[in-house]
Amino acid sequence: MPGATTVGIRCTDGVVLASEKRVTYGFYMLSRSGRKVFRVTNRIGVAFAGILADMQTLTKLLRYYISLYELENKNPIPVRAAAKLLSVILFNSRAMPYIAETIVGGIDEEGAHIFVLDPLGSLIEDKYAALGTGAKIAIGIIEDQYRDTITVKEGREIAIRAIKRAIERDAVSGDGIDVLIITQNGAEEEFIPIPSST
Repeated sequence: MPGATTVGIRCTDGVVLASEKRVTYGFYMLSRSGRKVFRVTNRIGVAFAGILADMQTLTKLLRYYISLYELENKNPIPVRAAAKLLSVILFNSRAMPYIAETIVGGIDEEGAHIFVLDPLGSLIEDKYAALGTGAKIAIGIIEDQYRDTITVKEGREIAIRAIKRAIERDAVSGDGIDVLIITQNGAEEEFIPIPSST
């Protein structure tokens, strides 16, 4: 999987999705401003590790199918249904898979949810997740500090800390952090700059 550090954290009042911005291919840095966290609706977001073009394509497909679902049903799509929809899209492309690991996060009537998908569409719900080349470092930080009672404010701090630590150790991660916080009040996006050491 191409370089990235991406995390998702379920909180009592919403979810936090975050990723660093460096885009690499092997050991070549293509960009310092790649976006890997996307708002799909006001209640659902996705975060990726993988090929940037595949991330963008999957986000567009998911937005399209969710819009169609909500138009036909006149109700917001549940987070689990959105994650399952993406799982089907990925599985149907298994002969030529999208090169992307995905976290789907959001909030609905049942509460906050984090789902993790591999490139073939395997779907797992979890409390938190870390993907990409910096995942081994990030998951250690999250596991140490996560509690079932954290708020999105606390989850945001944990996510930022986890990605910063991964950036320090992972050569293909860096150049700032995009954060998406989703609560019942909607989605809020934020960029945290990190000075480059080069």
